[in-house]
Amino acid sequence: MTVRIERDSLGEREVPADAYWGIHTLRARENFPISGTMLSAHPALVNALAAVKEAAARANGDLGLLPQARRDAIVTACRRIRAGELHEQFCVDVVQGGAGTSSNMNANEVIANAALEALGTGFGRYDIVHPIDDVNGSQSTNDVYPTAIRLAVVTGLSGLVDELANLADAFDERGAAHRTVRKIGRTQLQDAVPMTVGDELGAFAVAIREDVARLGEAVPLLLECSLGGTAIGTGVTAPAGYREAVLAHLREITGLPVVPAHHLFEASWDAGGFLHASGALRRTAVKLSKICNDLRLLASGPQAGFGELRLPPRQAGSSIMPGKVNPVIPEVVNQIAFAVMGADLTVAVAAEGGQLQLNAFEPIIAHSLLQALAWLTNGVRVLRELCVEGITADERILADRVAVSVGTVTALVPTIGYEAAAAAAHRALRTGTPIADAVAAVSGMTRAEAAELLVG
Repeated sequence: MTVRIERDSLGEREVPADAYWGIHTLRARENFPISGTMLSAHPALVNALAAVKEAAARANGDLGLLPQARRDAIVTACRRIRAGELHEQFCVDVVQGGAGTSSNMNANEVIANAALEALGTGFGRYDIVHPIDDVNGSQSTNDVYPTAIRLAVVTGLSGLVDELANLADAFDERGAAHRTVRKIGRTQLQDAVPMTVGDELGAFAVAIREDVARLGEAVPLLLECSLGGTAIGTGVTAPAGYREAVLAHLREITGLPVVPAHHLFEASWDAGGFLHASGALRRTAVKLSKICNDLRLLASGPQAGFGELRLPPRQAGSSIMPGKVNPVIPEVVNQIAFAVMGADLTVAVAAEGGQLQLNAFEPIIAHSLLQALAWLTNGVRVLRELCVEGITADERILADRVAVSVGTVTALVPTIGYEAAAAAAHRALRTGTPIADAVAAVSGMTRAEAAELLVG
């Protein structure tokens, strides 16, 4: 393997000659063989790091800190990354010590060498474009890394919200298609009163849209960024005018209304925005899991279960039982939800574990949030496309159950009183007769009158 020699404060190391990353990334790769999940697994975070670096280069250029050619080369490198190139070069493990320094240095080195390539110069010529002096100019991991996480989470939230809105629309459509199909509702797994399948599916849509609103509330908190605060919020090494300039460029680059944190020292350690977003994701996951539990229960059987809904069959359900088909799509969403709930606990503990002026555990916060977002987004899309859009009801079973259900007698309480209604219910259960016949027997109504009131 052809190599180049790079140097840092700890000494010299050989780096693959064709690698865009350098010695700092090499040491991080050796130090953190932890999860096997590379930074490139979170493309939104890679793109966000490149956006921050581009904004910084443009601001430093505005302030006369970067010559035009060097500035343009860095900007070109960042735009390549944001276009999807070079992501494989972001190869440090997502789980790392150092409060994200390894991720920041990985970005600095890849961008520096891509800038050198744009200038027609060989990799490692840091006398021309330096990863720290130039690419990381006026910055610190303390402000770059959390800003990039915030941007990446906002990007992920946008994709999830779109998929949730589509899922809600799908439930609405299926609800409208079954708006007149009567069924018996249940409380505590016992028969309650009549409703329609449309009522049930429409309620799922409303619940999902409530979560869309809650997720949206996290975005303004995440768009308060500490960029320009450099080390612990002091702003050391950042010149006058830099903070305003870099935020203006970041707004232009991302199209997001980023605003300065109101207190840089607080912003350098506070993970409140991440906690809020994680809590909203947990809420969404819990409710989606509840909906999937209901779908599995309502579709259970097909002969010895509820059997009221039919979910689209997607694959054979057993290696031994012929004809068995399992509710695999709701099941996978349940499992995603369990992981998201666990990720929320990780975020909470990591946020609490930060000490003094910096939270060293932002890497696990970033990974937990971004993985939760990616899994939820994929799961919601799969749930809609492979399950919800194909839901139908077994109208025969539902009609038969409504006809004999004692829950329907509740509607007669204002007319015949609670005692008579209870007597009719017990009679129907004891004799197995239709509820209309039981009501007629205890109330003095004709069967036709009772049936009309029950349907109404």
